[in-house]
Amino acid sequence: MRRWINPLFGGRCSAQVQWPVKSVDTYKNGRQIKVLQDRSPAAATFVGRLTIAEQAAHNIAERLAERLADGDIAVSIAQTGNDICTLSVYFQKAREKSNVRAAVAAAAGRKAALSLRFSRLDAADWVGESLQNLAPVAAGRFLVHGAHDRGRIPINRVGIEIEAALAFGSGHHGSTRGCLLALDRMGKALRKARVRARRTTRDKLPAILDVGTGSGVLAIAAARMLHRRVIATDIDAKAIAVARANVRLNRTTTLVRVANANGVAAPGLSAASGCDVIFANILLEPLLRLAAPLRRRIAPGGRIVLSGLLCAQANAALAAYRPLALESRIELDGWTTLVLVRRRFR
Repeated sequence: MRRWINPLFGGRCSAQVQWPVKSVDTYKNGRQIKVLQDRSPAAATFVGRLTIAEQAAHNIAERLAERLADGDIAVSIAQTGNDICTLSVYFQKAREKSNVRAAVAAAAGRKAALSLRFSRLDAADWVGESLQNLAPVAAGRFLVHGAHDRGRIPINRVGIEIEAALAFGSGHHGSTRGCLLALDRMGKALRKARVRARRTTRDKLPAILDVGTGSGVLAIAAARMLHRRVIATDIDAKAIAVARANVRLNRTTTLVRVANANGVAAPGLSAASGCDVIFANILLEPLLRLAAPLRRRIAPGGRIVLSGLLCAQANAALAAYRPLALESRIELDGWTTLVLVRRRFR
């Protein structure tokens, strides 16, 4: 079983299963779990819920992935407080209750297993109900929304349409909102840089890179606000398909190119082509691994926006990206976004 755990966009989404997609993809927790593939979105479902420490929730999810067959379950982890989460396990066969309880006991102990509560969910259109309850997310001038809010976007906002049912990056998660806020605050300086770039051949090269693009929301936001070319990369085929669909939906196909690439090894980005902005909204471990190539990729005066970091992990990321200087730090819902700049005199 491939495993991803859906962080449910910072715990703000009221309906937590994304039907009928085959997997829920996110870079927030580094794991994947398939979602009841090839099932009807209107099928009746059982759910087991448990409030528990975040690390224990991830341990349980891993154990469930080992015990249950591919495609049999969906797992969501919604943050409800400091290091506390609500774990929800969805399945469609009543006989799986004993397996779920056994997996919880093996991963977190008998007390946690006894605290697990099961209920039956009647047939429903979970995607429709989820999206109807998912409000638009404001981050500076950006407003990330679903199709149900398409006609309600104020003219003074940059609307970006992203469906939460597709892949990570609806804007609700603190790391994604932090990146959007960082982009909004950098906007004036970046527009000035674009004017300067028009006088050079460098304007013909990709100036913005989005590593681990997920839904493509950051790449779309940069293209919409700055009218500059963006390369968005991801290692997951599902995320690539979702990002490309969102790029088409937001009419940014002439500016955003989505590539399947590991790290910064994206076609069209030569070793000499410095980037004005790099977004890397992933996790601490890959951020540390990519520190050297990302530092080499950034142009003098350019910025790297790092996110997907818990607040306690920020210093480790800062140390890895020296000598880049910290320009700003944004903390939202327990997640940290760092904006680092390469000074021109270096």
